[in-house]
Amino acid sequence: MRPNILFILSDDQGAWAMRCAGNTDIFTPNLDRLASEGVRFENFYCASPVCSPARASILTGEMPSCHGIQDWLCRGNVNADAHPYMKDHPHFQSHDIGIEYLAGHPSYIAELAKNGYRCALSGKWHLGNQEQAKEGFMKWFTISGGGCAYYAPDIYENGTFTYCHDYVTDVITDRALDYLDELEKEDAPFCLQVHYTAPHSPWTPENHPKEYLDLYEDCAFTATPDEPIHRNQVTSAPLGDTPERRRENLTGYYAAISAMDANIGRLLDKLERDGLADHTIVIFTADNGMNMGHHGVWGKGNGTYPPNMYDSSVKVPFIIRAPFIKNGGTVAQKSATHCDLFPTILDMAGADYKLNDRQPGTSLYPYLAGGCADTDEHRIIEIHDEYGFVRMIRNDRYKLVRRYRNNDNELYDMLEDPYETTNRIGDPALADVTAELTAALENWFDKYSDPVNDGKKSLTLTGSGQRDFCYKEDAFVNWNKLYYSQENPL
Repeated sequence: MRPNILFILSDDQGAWAMRCAGNTDIFTPNLDRLASEGVRFENFYCASPVCSPARASILTGEMPSCHGIQDWLCRGNVNADAHPYMKDHPHFQSHDIGIEYLAGHPSYIAELAKNGYRCALSGKWHLGNQEQAKEGFMKWFTISGGGCAYYAPDIYENGTFTYCHDYVTDVITDRALDYLDELEKEDAPFCLQVHYTAPHSPWTPENHPKEYLDLYEDCAFTATPDEPIHRNQVTSAPLGDTPERRRENLTGYYAAISAMDANIGRLLDKLERDGLADHTIVIFTADNGMNMGHHGVWGKGNGTYPPNMYDSSVKVPFIIRAPFIKNGGTVAQKSATHCDLFPTILDMAGADYKLNDRQPGTSLYPYLAGGCADTDEHRIIEIHDEYGFVRMIRNDRYKLVRRYRNNDNELYDMLEDPYETTNRIGDPALADVTAELTAALENWFDKYSDPVNDGKKSLTLTGSGQRDFCYKEDAFVNWNKLYYSQENPL
């Protein structure tokens, strides 16, 4: 029997933001339960430390410099003219158009559908043209853009947007449970994508249920650093620059996670109640990491300008429970990335597929099925990340961050300095290390980038959003005019 797949994706959740990851402030009993029954990865990385590019890489197994989504999508999500009744909704973009950013790129959903899976989405998409169910999906329930106030989501289903005043985390779960009822009656395996907006801001008290806010009423919040604001911090992020604002932000952030965790519990309970747990793979991860005061940063990769590549921005939670995993509670030290999910999911599903030359991922299925034996070979896998003109390479000891716009580069000894406090770039003692990592970084991206979409050419990246689709067949066209907003650069 081919396994079902439940894929749960959170929004802006650092790898540190779970109790099972060592955070003693936060309450995540259901994620902890999932980790105790499966495998939790300590070293799992996103492809880009911001929403849309990371989500596109999860779906396609390609890096942003290949699939072409380089920043969060502030345009191209809906055809607003088709929904004039929504023009006054605060999160509906009244001058937008629907754009298919990923046309022509692979997706593991399409491959699963070709192999007989029934696929459904409940929750955030944020990869363009939200109104159109993407190839492979038979059920489609989403919101108009990348986020919403928690009690004011604009829900899209069956051709219509509607206002909703229920808590969006509950709404996404309710529809996911409905889909489970429908999918389990089919004579075919299913893949249900549950994409929460939590714990993305807003974190103000009116956005979250009191029962979850109350969990943190007396919390000392010692699990996150309380440091001076980073010199490159942007002002568009909700800052914890006073004790009162820090407490409000952390309370809202943690409450959003705990509320999501309770809803994940509803999904897990449903699988057990309906006899599906023993043949359903459950995957939990986040699109990108998050700084909640780490390094003095509030935000993710675009919490600073130029963007940062701190581990707190690029490391994400990853938990998997599967019928073939017999060693529950394992904490894997093996390094892996979101690009590995494309082949991993398809291998676990027994799908017939082929990677293209620009998909760098390696299937984790043999590692997971083989008992997750960590070896030296597993620990030295290179990790790559990018955000426009900023790129990162990390091996078992060193991390190099290159900024192609201004050469404000960084080198960290992650063995001696895991919190990345001392930039060793320019240190004569590490000149060879810098040269080797630079060459490896260049060679890797040359191999896995599409020259048309090469991110290091995006010299106007501001972190304030990708506005329009600018690629024309084989030409890198009019980047400054079409790609990024220059009206209010960060």
